[in-house]
Amino acid sequence: MSLSINYNSPSELRAFLESRGLGMRKKFGQNFLINPNARKQILDTLELHGEENVWEIGAGLGAMTVDILERGVKLKVFEIDPGFINVLHELFYSNENFTLVEGDVFKTWPMEANKESGNLHLLGNLPYNIAASLLGDFIEKKRYFKRMVVTVQKEVAERMAAKNGTKNYSSFSVLCSSVYNVKLLNVIKGASFYPVPKIDSRIVRLDLKDNINILPEIFYPMVRNLFSARRKNIKNSLSAYITGKDKSGKPSICSAEDILRSAGISPDRRPETLGIEEFIGLSVITEEILGA
Repeated sequence: MSLSINYNSPSELRAFLESRGLGMRKKFGQNFLINPNARKQILDTLELHGEENVWEIGAGLGAMTVDILERGVKLKVFEIDPGFINVLHELFYSNENFTLVEGDVFKTWPMEANKESGNLHLLGNLPYNIAASLLGDFIEKKRYFKRMVVTVQKEVAERMAAKNGTKNYSSFSVLCSSVYNVKLLNVIKGASFYPVPKIDSRIVRLDLKDNINILPEIFYPMVRNLFSARRKNIKNSLSAYITGKDKSGKPSICSAEDILRSAGISPDRRPETLGIEEFIGLSVITEEILGA
């Protein structure tokens, strides 16, 4: 690696970008993590032992890429910025453990997933504008990782780990907890990034659960639908959801109250009070009754 970049210095990063005619693109949600201690915590938390396959989302100029490769793992990096892609090629082209996937990660990851076998790990200082959507995309399409350690907007992190009955609990909370144990780690202040964002970030660790439930196809759509009217009681929310859901195309002859009774859930409760196991049970019974 002939090229050397000081990832801890905003002034040197700025000078390097200017020397290459590069800039930070707001549409890509780019902020470099310049705090070496935070980068180390992310890598240490991933608990790599040198034999894993790892995906890194949004490598930028390679601040964490350098350290990941030093741990001897096989690394696949996803990057969308053409200028940064050129730098990454220059930095790591000779490393046999390095693979670079160019373009929009939403479009590229499904094909790359088909090439993988066994357990994967994932890390990334995720762009604020795609973090929740990307994590949701992985989960809903069943691309599970043995462990993920990501940096996201603090508010997104709190939603990921929120429990039922709390103000941050949402359909995204249910989505994450359906397959992962979610743990919140350090808050990272804006000064740890370049450019400095106006909001704080937080490191989140997600460990794949040992026994993942085989979720019904309607599980995620139903959860999203119920949370769209989170202040309504579950009976009314479910009634609106099941309307027209019968496979025959005819109106369902089964009421939301019948489904809730079978699931052992009071019709007066609100969706935001239901725990993950209750949502799973409700979706199983709804699918069985409606033939959805």
